Amino acid sequence: MSKSKIIYIADDETNIRLGIKTFLEGAGYVVRDFETGDLLLAAFTAEHADLVVLDVMMPGKNGFIICKKLRELSTVPIIMLTARDSDLDYATGLDLGSDDYLTKPFSPMALVMRIKAIFRRMEWAKDGERDEPAEEQ
Repeated sequence: MSKSKIIYIADDETNIRLGIKTFLEGAGYVVRDFETGDLLLAAFTAEHADLVVLDVMMPGKNGFIICKKLRELSTVPIIMLTARDSDLDYATGLDLGSDDYLTKPFSPMALVMRIKAIFRRMEWAKDGERDEPAEEQ
């Protein structure tokens, strides 16, 4: 049995942050939450997480800057979760290295399912699964 995955969340909206934390803990993940991206980055520098969920608009450095800094340190999966829903914001988040970009309001269950999908693909890659379907005979 594999150890529980550690997820870091940064969102300055307490209700959203704690709601996400509750859903993810209910799905079996270990979750650390932070009010700012700066706090998340400091914690990540000390102890890496298995996945990061970042809001874009937060006090201190915004989520785009934190995403870029995380990418300089690690290939950790990053999901941007934000009220900023323009095509430019979406493209910026992905160009800076995020793996997914969800806009608020969002379904907590959809977030959990996206996180499970990312971890599933990571396990497949680790186990040497191929992207190609098996040949039919």
